[in-house]
Amino acid sequence: MDAPSPSKASPPHRPPGERDPERTRAAILAAAMEEFSTHGLNGARVDEIAKRSGVNKRMIYYYFGDKNGVYLAVLEEIYADIRNAEIRLHLADRDPVDAMRELVAFTWNYFNEHPEFLSLLGTENLHRARHLKTSKKIRELHSPLIGIISALLARGVTAKVFREGVDPVQLYITIASLGFFYMSNRFTLSTIFGRDLGHEQALAERGRHIEDVVLGYLRP
Repeated sequence: MDAPSPSKASPPHRPPGERDPERTRAAILAAAMEEFSTHGLNGARVDEIAKRSGVNKRMIYYYFGDKNGVYLAVLEEIYADIRNAEIRLHLADRDPVDAMRELVAFTWNYFNEHPEFLSLLGTENLHRARHLKTSKKIRELHSPLIGIISALLARGVTAKVFREGVDPVQLYITIASLGFFYMSNRFTLSTIFGRDLGHEQALAERGRHIEDVVLGYLRP
């Protein structure tokens, strides 16, 4: 069993010999991401995170306080990764239709390439976002995304290629849900419909379908 977490009032001293805090923290987060995405929050063990990362367990407590602290840091990390990747698309420099198609395709491909993202979101939803609600970073991480979508919609309306009155938050939820539901339920759906929905061709077809649905909705 995991050792009890240290008191927040008396955090542990940094163990001697610790000289590369950024590298150590990154190793812990990478190991924790794998552990939490595989076993969920309740099944994950700090001992296993320490073993996977090659870091003394005391260092985990030093940087993150306890298991819940590591878990929250992992959640913030996965959200930061996808939001930063979206910013790197430079959608503001593109034709609005092409840019929206790119955002939709990116979101779908990201879900395909990062199953740990879907797994961790599923875990946190089981906990009703109890840990995410304590984050001081999560809302500011999402502000740039909504700004990007709002600007795309406005440019599309001006160019008469998008309809007016689209809520950027609702639109993004639709884009994400069309991919998230498919990926999260592909095994049961494959069984029900007798089709391998995880096959490369099926995934490509789904991606095109999502693009068509979203862009069809946005037409004026």
